[in-house]
Amino acid sequence: MVRNPATGTGNPTSDPRGPRLLRIQEVAAETGLTPRSIRYYEEFGLLRPAARSQGDYRLYDTSDLERLRFIRELRDDAGFSLAEIGLLLEDEAARIRDAERFRAAGDVEERKAILRGLLERIDRQVSTLEDKATRLRAMIGEANERREHLRAHLDDLEGGRSEHEGGVAAR
Repeated sequence: MVRNPATGTGNPTSDPRGPRLLRIQEVAAETGLTPRSIRYYEEFGLLRPAARSQGDYRLYDTSDLERLRFIRELRDDAGFSLAEIGLLLEDEAARIRDAERFRAAGDVEERKAILRGLLERIDRQVSTLEDKATRLRAMIGEANERREHLRAHLDDLEGGRSEHEGGVAAR
């Protein structure tokens, strides 16, 4: 089965052999994650392995690799918590489901309701992203203040003034 990375659900593939399934060690090597992290994401509900072997080993497909890379990027590069990542993944899965429902719906009122629900989810995503951006801007501002303070201190020292002569102290 090939699965959608957002929903974790799949459809049979046209390849009779099916997709290549990887064991957790192989997935860890491919994604740069540890097997422990991968198991934790599974326990946290962010991931479901594509299959289990007869020996009950977790087996992962291409969509699992994509989902794990996406989770890692959100966590490491963007600084999202696992709870925030879970909401973003849930919203994406709902968006895909609702887009299918919208295409199948014939009633205008039902289509409006679907669109309103999608807008609420997007509003929540935008709010989450704006909150993250606000926190990052504040952190950048604080780092800039520290940098300017240190530059002033260095300028004082390079200008021949010492702290005892009215210079600033390092923070």
